[in-house]
Amino acid sequence: MHSDSQHTTDVLVIGAGPVGLTAAGELRRRGVGVRVVDRLPDRLPYAKAVGIQPRTLELWDRAGLVGKVLEAAVPMLGQLLYVDGAERGRFDLVLPPEVPYRFAALPQYETERILEEFLEGFGTRVERGTELVSFEQDDDGVTARLVHTAPDGNREEEVRCRYLVGCDGAHSAVRKGLGLTFEGGAFPDEYMLGDVEVDWDLPHGYGVRSLHRGADGGVDDALVCIPLPGDGRYRMSMTVPPELSASGRDGARGDAVAHGLETGRAPSLAQVQAVLDRLSPRPATASALRWSSVFRISHRLVDRYGRGRVFVAGDAAHIHPPTGAQGMNTGIQDAWNLAWKLALAVAGRAHPRLLASYDAERRPVGEEVVGRTVRHAAEGVQADPADPATLILREAQLLVGYRGSPVVDGEAPGGGPGPGAGDRAPDCGGLRGRIAAYPLRLFDVLRGRGHVLVVYGAAAADASNGSFGRLAHQARQASRGLVETCAVVAGDGAPPEGAGPPVYRDTGGEFARQYGVREPTAFLVRPDGYLGARLPLPAEHSLAAHLARVFAG
Repeated sequence: MHSDSQHTTDVLVIGAGPVGLTAAGELRRRGVGVRVVDRLPDRLPYAKAVGIQPRTLELWDRAGLVGKVLEAAVPMLGQLLYVDGAERGRFDLVLPPEVPYRFAALPQYETERILEEFLEGFGTRVERGTELVSFEQDDDGVTARLVHTAPDGNREEEVRCRYLVGCDGAHSAVRKGLGLTFEGGAFPDEYMLGDVEVDWDLPHGYGVRSLHRGADGGVDDALVCIPLPGDGRYRMSMTVPPELSASGRDGARGDAVAHGLETGRAPSLAQVQAVLDRLSPRPATASALRWSSVFRISHRLVDRYGRGRVFVAGDAAHIHPPTGAQGMNTGIQDAWNLAWKLALAVAGRAHPRLLASYDAERRPVGEEVVGRTVRHAAEGVQADPADPATLILREAQLLVGYRGSPVVDGEAPGGGPGPGAGDRAPDCGGLRGRIAAYPLRLFDVLRGRGHVLVVYGAAAADASNGSFGRLAHQARQASRGLVETCAVVAGDGAPPEGAGPPVYRDTGGEFARQYGVREPTAFLVRPDGYLGARLPLPAEHSLAAHLARVFAG
């Protein structure tokens, strides 16, 4: 092994799964220098995480890459429940009409391909066969030691970076290097996954959950099938047969965390067929086995999401049952939350305490997801006390929010509907500009931007009296140009003319309804699509106070 001299970059990302690729892509989109390394020589061909939540699609809309996902994915319409061969329920995934995206399914390797191509569009490629072996941090940055594996011999490299982000999974070297605790436990059961085609006549787009109850009434056998792109193709999850069981072999990987795919124990097509013969609600023959594996499930959460200049995200921070397809989506949102804050810090534009809000905002989310998925795995989603509409919104991750965060400000809506500071900024349609001959969505206006101050006026006079322009000028000055502004006014007709921010007419009143406003109000939409502030006008003093908590003075 030989060593190279020290190299530098702004941010070093460890792990090139969906979470690491999201972090890297968002940083590069904001002009930050990034290197992404992964110890594996190639992208894995496994459909591990397959569920894509509507909230994740909204974020990909913000980045401008959602179209590629929509072309590759298939809709996830709901789930059919069978118990002892009889249909016991049909759970339809129905969302309010104002939510722009529905549930989808996409193999993880396709998600990674799309994100990797997006990253390559900024001139950054994943450095594969590269492993983090150690790191040390000081007040100014992080020094990491990497080992590159190659046929002609391994090469060691020292990298100096300003920040290090560990997206390296349940067995994270970054988490261990930080000395973070990872408390939780493991489920005793083992499962097997298989990616197959079946010839049954069940409705397309629905997942299938088929259970068998033993003499004591408890579930003693289970089959869960999630639709994938392709005719009759599913990712199937089943109880592992005795001949594949690794009872008593916990920790065989040399790691105390028993979570994820196992190597060396690949179920055969015949073993998958045996489960279908027992549990399929229709006669079915499996074929075209693309891959299979045995896997274990643990539930764990770190005590903190970072220390100093080093952070963890995704499975490196939280692991839990795959119920409801929450894991990868939660990790992607970890990465998004962290990336925009890191970008400001790298540019010297972040308030000194902004990065601490990553843990303050995301760790409670991780804690809630771990607890909920463990309950659902034990009792079933149907045991959730929430009403069905709330349950679906929560599974879609549309109820994730940061009220009480140290970096959000403003009043909650006055007893009516609409988001408060820290809530998701909802989409709406019917916005009319001066040039486009078609109505726009609010997400069209926000796409590709960072912080956007959206100022609502109940009448055209609100936009033409100069107050909107003064507020836009103040936002630009306080953020040194990092906050853009647009205005929305009620009513039909052409938007008013004049200097100041772009103005859109809320022709159908959708913005007013979704945001619960009647009086002039300013909404600061963060880069991750959450409201940093909701401020009644005049808002000069309150806006200045909020921006001072986010941006460097």
